[in-house]
Amino acid sequence: MPRVFSGIQPTGNPHIGNYFGAMKNYVRLGDTYGKNSIYCVVDLHAITNPAAYDPAALAERTLEMAVANFAAGLDPERVIFFVQSQVPEHQELSWVFTALTPVGELERMTQYKDKAAHLESVPAGLLMYPVLMAADILLYKADTVPVGEDQTQHIELTREIARKFNHTYGETFPEPQAVYAKDALRIPGVDGQGKMSKSKGEGSTIGILEPLDSIWQKLRVAPTDPARVRRSDPGDPEKCLIGDYHKLFSDLPTIEVAFTGCRTAGIGCVDCKKMLMEGIRRELTPLQERAAELRADPDWVRDALAQGAQEAREIARPVMEEVREKVGFLRL
Repeated sequence: MPRVFSGIQPTGNPHIGNYFGAMKNYVRLGDTYGKNSIYCVVDLHAITNPAAYDPAALAERTLEMAVANFAAGLDPERVIFFVQSQVPEHQELSWVFTALTPVGELERMTQYKDKAAHLESVPAGLLMYPVLMAADILLYKADTVPVGEDQTQHIELTREIARKFNHTYGETFPEPQAVYAKDALRIPGVDGQGKMSKSKGEGSTIGILEPLDSIWQKLRVAPTDPARVRRSDPGDPEKCLIGDYHKLFSDLPTIEVAFTGCRTAGIGCVDCKKMLMEGIRRELTPLQERAAELRADPDWVRDALAQGAQEAREIARPVMEEVREKVGFLRL
């Protein structure tokens, strides 16, 4: 059976891009592959870019990301879910891979170049981010990796690292394949400035745990099709981020009414947004209620993460023993 691995960063509040692009995919794959589905909150990755995380809030955000995933339907009795730093084999395998990976390969990574361009002093951890990601995946010999499209280059590097290790030390790791959430590859930010991203701040995102009144205030002023200057001007919902959101949250009859109304100027943009808000309310209300229950029982969340870390280490230990033997580290 395929083995699935994916990680999610605890920087910023989880938003609808995370939800549709990752979390729902985690639940779907977990229902199919059970304990062969391995997911973690990648807190080690979170510290690689000092511009994108808050040290004082890291533990709190790590716990909140776990709450969000559990509230979204991830069942720790069905899948393995843990915090990355609780399984030290991730760091050990990452160092072995570091010794195999050319600096030039890392410097050409698009995400590295984009993030480094905004930093006066670039930490080495930012450069090594994709090596740690490769270790995350290959530590469990995962062959299936649900990711966003912005991680495609990193998956290709992971495959290259697996090939290089296998060639140098003998057949050990599979070459993993990326799996995408087909309908949610590029969810636009609510500010209309490109893809929704935690790194752009709360103004760009719609948080899945955000109060519904706050979500409405963002939607109310969100940009729409620029062709609709006046209420009587027809528009094109395919060129509008509200139309993109309708495809995620609204049922087909609502989408048809909203899109037809936009194209014929039969409804205004505020009316369209109100229809969208009903779908958001229907989708997020039960999730937020479940999250409130989990926050009220933090011991359950911590116990679930501890169980996940123990299960992950049961897989990781023998893999690292195999790696140590093949690399030639002394056994006492």
